[in-house]
Amino acid sequence: MAGLFLWKFFQYKQKSAFQVMGYCLLTAKGGAETLKFNMVLILLPVCRNIITWLRSTKLPLFQPFEDNINFHKTIAGGIVVGIILHAGNHLACDFPRLANAPRSRYEKYLIDFGENKPTYLDLVRGVEGVTGILMVILMMIAFILATSWFRRSGIKLPKPFDRITGFKAFWYSHHLFVIVYILLIVHGTYIYLVHKWYLKTTWMYLAVPVCLYAGERILRFFRSRYYAVQVLKIAIYPGNVLTLQMSKPLQFLYKSGQYMLVQCPAVSPFEWHPFSITSAPGDNFLSIQIRQLGDWTRELKRVFSDACEAPKDGKSGLLRADESTNKSLPKLLIDGPYGAPAQDYRKYDVLQLVGLGIGATPFISILKDLLNKVIKMNEQDSVSDFKVGITDSSSNRISPKRRKLLKTTNAYFYWVTREQGSFDWFHGIMNEVDEQDQRGVIEMYNYLTSVYEEGDVRSALITMVQTLNHAKNGVDVVSGTRVRMHFGRPNWEKVFSKTATKHANARIGVFYCGAPVLAKELSRLCYEFNQKGSTKFAFHKEHY
Repeated sequence: MAGLFLWKFFQYKQKSAFQVMGYCLLTAKGGAETLKFNMVLILLPVCRNIITWLRSTKLPLFQPFEDNINFHKTIAGGIVVGIILHAGNHLACDFPRLANAPRSRYEKYLIDFGENKPTYLDLVRGVEGVTGILMVILMMIAFILATSWFRRSGIKLPKPFDRITGFKAFWYSHHLFVIVYILLIVHGTYIYLVHKWYLKTTWMYLAVPVCLYAGERILRFFRSRYYAVQVLKIAIYPGNVLTLQMSKPLQFLYKSGQYMLVQCPAVSPFEWHPFSITSAPGDNFLSIQIRQLGDWTRELKRVFSDACEAPKDGKSGLLRADESTNKSLPKLLIDGPYGAPAQDYRKYDVLQLVGLGIGATPFISILKDLLNKVIKMNEQDSVSDFKVGITDSSSNRISPKRRKLLKTTNAYFYWVTREQGSFDWFHGIMNEVDEQDQRGVIEMYNYLTSVYEEGDVRSALITMVQTLNHAKNGVDVVSGTRVRMHFGRPNWEKVFSKTATKHANARIGVFYCGAPVLAKELSRLCYEFNQKGSTKFAFHKEHY
């Protein structure tokens, strides 16, 4: 970036206009060159299909792609800097110098601007000025509405101004970039100091990336129409969690840990939202869990609630619906699948999965996939010990054939939530793991943070009742599952220490989905334990 700035800076220093417009011109042109490059670069992280394809190559070994959204935000910051350097220097510095230059100096050094010396107003209302100012205004709108304050409705505005907050305002304002790129091309063709078309480089920068992004959007449009799905089941659980189960198109092939985009035309015919796929690749259906967090999810829950009925026969969930429901179910469109960090879980010997609240969803598919493989291994065991490569007692090693089926030897899942009702929508997989994982591959740890941690006198009674009920009936009295509930928050340093001691010399993948604060702590612990011993931790965080 600095190289582009300096290249254009010194190039314009050789032009005669520098004698009048000074370093303001050089800084503006250097900023313009970085701005063009960043306007290209900002498109690539949001080309989801290209990023997903690149994940399947060897390139992630050298350049990770799991933080593409934060990279997109970083480039946006670079664009802001470029705008300040380019537009700021033009409007506040070199345009006034040009407008106030003596006639003699203008004719000697600035004849590229035309025979008649322009006024400041002429420069601003020309094609270059109008397109530039319009771009700045549109990008300011998009940038402001993309900040977390506005996007997550952190600012409460009175009506009707409340409409400019929330995800919907962010989504629509971000699509102003179509107009911005058109204006950028026009702006780049009207340059005072460059007259030959092949020296006007804006279109050269944009040609390939814009075509790639346009192709990406066209592919997504037609593929979403091709993937016809039918909603099979709906359940709305405590904690405002909506579970949707839908038919699985034959061509929709995905890996555990990946996500897909979902559109509900009844809510918005344009908006697409990413959700982790919670069904396993071997399932004959697709499922997702959606928590009400914004305007779109709130409306989605309302639409599906209208089609639901109260639960019957003791089934969990506040409201339910399926194909037998008399009411017509809303239509859904899907697109994907798209790559995510969790899809690489197979590379590791041991998994440490950490989810906060609804952040458990990326790991449900992984747990199901691992469980399916464990069940398959159990079935093969019943046919022939030799075929599955039972551990050789002399070598105490797993045969290559069995290792190919399941490289991951252990998975530890830590789910931390504040709401007891959250366990309703996850109790099925927890009980299934407890019943069918005879090899002990998966261990699950649930933490409820709204109750004082174990050992605290204020939670002593509920801990005693919980222990007695679990010992007698094998069911946790708090979560209603076979997995025992813990209170408070995990001691992550002890968790890492236990895992490192138990799995010496192993490669452990730590996958996390949740608030950024805990991500920093987990990343730090991975680094610290990597320095201490032979066990190597690799940290991955989900980004959408």
